[in-house]
Amino acid sequence: MNASVLNSPNLTPSQNQQRLQGQAYLENFIETYNQRTKTSKGLAQRHRAVLADRRNSEGFHPAFKEMVYPIVGKQALGSRLTDVDGNEYIDLVMGFGVSFFGHNPPFIKDAIAQRLEQGFHIGPQSDLAGEVAEMISELTGLERVTFSNTGTEAVMTALRLARAATGRSKIVMFSGSYHGHFDGTLAQSQIIDGILRTIPSASGVPENITKDVLVLEYGNPQSLEIISHHSLELAAVIVEPIQDEQPNLQPHAFLKQLRQLTQEAGIALIFDEMLTGFRIHLGGAQAWFGIQADIATYGKIIGGGMPIGVIAGSSTYMDKIDGGDWNYGDASSPQTEKTFFAGTYCKHPLAMAAAHAVLQYLKQQGPSLQERLNQRTQQFIETLNAYFNAEGLPLQLANFGSVFNAVSSGVNDPIAQTNDDHSTAASMNLLCYHLIHKGVFIQGSGGILSTAHTDEDLEQVIHAIQQSVKDLQEAAILP
Repeated sequence: MNASVLNSPNLTPSQNQQRLQGQAYLENFIETYNQRTKTSKGLAQRHRAVLADRRNSEGFHPAFKEMVYPIVGKQALGSRLTDVDGNEYIDLVMGFGVSFFGHNPPFIKDAIAQRLEQGFHIGPQSDLAGEVAEMISELTGLERVTFSNTGTEAVMTALRLARAATGRSKIVMFSGSYHGHFDGTLAQSQIIDGILRTIPSASGVPENITKDVLVLEYGNPQSLEIISHHSLELAAVIVEPIQDEQPNLQPHAFLKQLRQLTQEAGIALIFDEMLTGFRIHLGGAQAWFGIQADIATYGKIIGGGMPIGVIAGSSTYMDKIDGGDWNYGDASSPQTEKTFFAGTYCKHPLAMAAAHAVLQYLKQQGPSLQERLNQRTQQFIETLNAYFNAEGLPLQLANFGSVFNAVSSGVNDPIAQTNDDHSTAASMNLLCYHLIHKGVFIQGSGGILSTAHTDEDLEQVIHAIQQSVKDLQEAAILP
């Protein structure tokens, strides 16, 4: 970006000078960043034409186009990973929530290695599936369990079970939640001609599929009134109890009222616990809030790094998978009409071996494992917020357990003043690039801690953040 583009008639001479200063700094930073991660950049360019990958252009901004490429990993152990250029990072992404115990923990690695030696049969029933289901039921309090390959598949199945059991079609979800890339949940609300309507949130999603979806505001009492008004049409209300982008939104009373309302109306309450399951508490968000959902979906932590999805719930809904419980040696038989559910790789032996090891470990460690990590994360966030306050930065972090995110970030952004709609995102992305350059792997404005992160790791992250802010302040990019 040249200086003529940077100069704006809407800025004072002093502001334009700051803008030029920031641009000079940015050009130098981009050059050093590119040099440090040159192999990652080279691989992105080499494969861009053939590899269609959203991460190739995520966070694109013209001002730092030359840094828009994913860091390519080579090795990972504990709280750290190494890229293809040999750079080591403290990882705050942690597999987007998968690596609760850090990377490659020995107890999971050994379980997978043992299963590899035995071979992994697909076709016969997994010898661990029943025991894994029992442990999930024990920890969550939900009656029956089945398995899929991904979180998206688990959500698809949960919604189908709710519709099959209730005979209704409409569902409610909440703005700000993420339930995978299933067409039926890629929806958003929009006021059209004064009427609140649901439209697709992505191109390629048919408008007809969103006609059976209501997208409401999470935590707003008015949403409960709308649900009550549509109660006879609703098969399910699906909720992400804590949204990763709003960990400060923890509407306990709202969830309690939602549970009562759905129970009275015969609406399935579905908790999407991909992120919160086994993380905040052994029993997940349901145990944390003291609310029993009708169906819950799980993934991430329980797979120990292997792809897995879990659907658990009451027999009222789960019996739609197989017809329900029955016995040998008597006249019993499946009594419930089934819906369709299948998947070649469901209950994959490697995923079952990893899940079995994870659940055994969680039971052995007990609730103190989550309690300690929750407390350490809280202290980490409080330290950073105290620093942001001391620096006068309009930035605050919030956490729910070991998940944290920025909840306000209205920074002065000389880089993006000609692109006001992307101003905040540009500043946050640039801060992330600085952290990556200083050995902290992060994506977006939040992160996740694992049980493998040490006090030394967290001290290094805090120092990297402070130094990055200082660098951006000296370049007149941050106030």
